[in-house]
Amino acid sequence: MPFKLYIDASGDRLGAALHQVQIINNKPVKGTIWFISRKIKPTEDRYGESQMECLCLVWALEKLNQFLEGCAFEVITYFTTFKSLFNMKTPNRHILRWQIDIQEYRGNMTIVHKDGNIHKNADGLRRWPLPKNIDNPSHFPEECSPQIPIKGISVTVLNTTFFEELRNRYTQYNNCSILFQILTKDCKENSLIHSLD
Repeated sequence: MPFKLYIDASGDRLGAALHQVQIINNKPVKGTIWFISRKIKPTEDRYGESQMECLCLVWALEKLNQFLEGCAFEVITYFTTFKSLFNMKTPNRHILRWQIDIQEYRGNMTIVHKDGNIHKNADGLRRWPLPKNIDNPSHFPEECSPQIPIKGISVTVLNTTFFEELRNRYTQYNNCSILFQILTKDCKENSLIHSLD
C-alpha cells in the first residue's frame, strides 16, 4: 500500500505526518502510521522558507526511514518551488548535502503540491512540537551526543597460508570440495553442480 508523507515547516518548527492508504471494504482509507514534530536547532534558525521545507523533508525521511526505504510514497507539501530546489544545478552547501541525503529515495518519491489547508495534520504538529526528550518518538539520543572523530583505522591483511589451510580443511568434505571447484574454476559442467547432495 502506498505511503503519504505530509510535511510542514514554518517559523521555528517542523512537523510531519506519515499515512498509508489501506483498502477497507473496497474503499481506500488513509490510516495514520506516525506523527513527528520538533523545534529547529539554533544553527537552523537562519534558514529561509525554502530551506526550512527542505530541512523538514530530510529530517522526516531520516526519522521515518524504516517505513519509507524501498517503498513508493508521496510527499505532500504546500511549498510550490519545492521540486526545483532539489534539481538546482549549483545549490548551496545545505541543499547539496540534502540532495545527497534524499538520493536513495528519488526513484520512489513523488512530490505533490497541495494548498496549506490540506495540511491540517502536519500543520498542527508543527504548531505544537513535542519537547525534545525521551517521550517524543521523533527524539533520538544520538542527536544530542557529541560526535567522536575517528583517530585511526587498522587494516589486517591475511596471508596466503590462512587461505591454504582453510581450503585444505573444507576439501575434506564432499559438498565443500565440489563447491570449491565450482567457485574457483570457470565451471560449465552442470553435472558437477547437480552432484551436490
